[in-house]
Amino acid sequence: MVKAILFDLDGTLLDRDSSVKNFIHCQYDRLNRVVGHILRENYVGRFLELDQRGYVWKDQVYQQMVKEFGITEISWEELLQDYIDEFKNHCVPFPNLIRVLEELKSRNLLLGMITNGRGQFQMDNIKALGIERYFDSILISEWEGIKKPDHEIFKRALERLKVSVSQSVFVGDHPENDVKAARNLGMKGIWKKDSQWNGVEADYIVNDLAEIPLLI
Repeated sequence: MVKAILFDLDGTLLDRDSSVKNFIHCQYDRLNRVVGHILRENYVGRFLELDQRGYVWKDQVYQQMVKEFGITEISWEELLQDYIDEFKNHCVPFPNLIRVLEELKSRNLLLGMITNGRGQFQMDNIKALGIERYFDSILISEWEGIKKPDHEIFKRALERLKVSVSQSVFVGDHPENDVKAARNLGMKGIWKKDSQWNGVEADYIVNDLAEIPLLI
């Protein structure tokens, strides 16, 4: 019997691709005085390339951009701080997010979250989505000192929820860090489909969060 549903954040609950595009366009406009000598499409496109869908921290991204584009009136540290301060204002949820969380909670299911990333940055994004109150436990890799796909962070989440692996389901978009890691531990793994990957092994595959309550 399923007692707990655990989720990844980026690419699963947070539409990170849309969020980061919103942010970088707005950063270009907001800081146009110091980056306006760069064509918008070049500034935005290079950021997205270097970002590698969030797997490269932005200190490296902005250092490279400052160097490549000859940005002299603002430092990479200031650009990074702008990202940290402003990204939360551009968070885009996937469709049906709140409705699905409310439905799962109405069934008295425990909800957990395990996300890789910087602690306060990720928590700010969770709060920006308005979903913190739905979760009984939230684990962020920086604060835990371990990250997915390490089994220990999954075990820690289950311990805090006081459930066993057989009573738990994990939902994520990354085939290795989320689905495979959870399944290797003995949890059921639901893959939130991402066009970047094909042939992912999972117990279930969903295109939309609204499909999850139907599976539980």
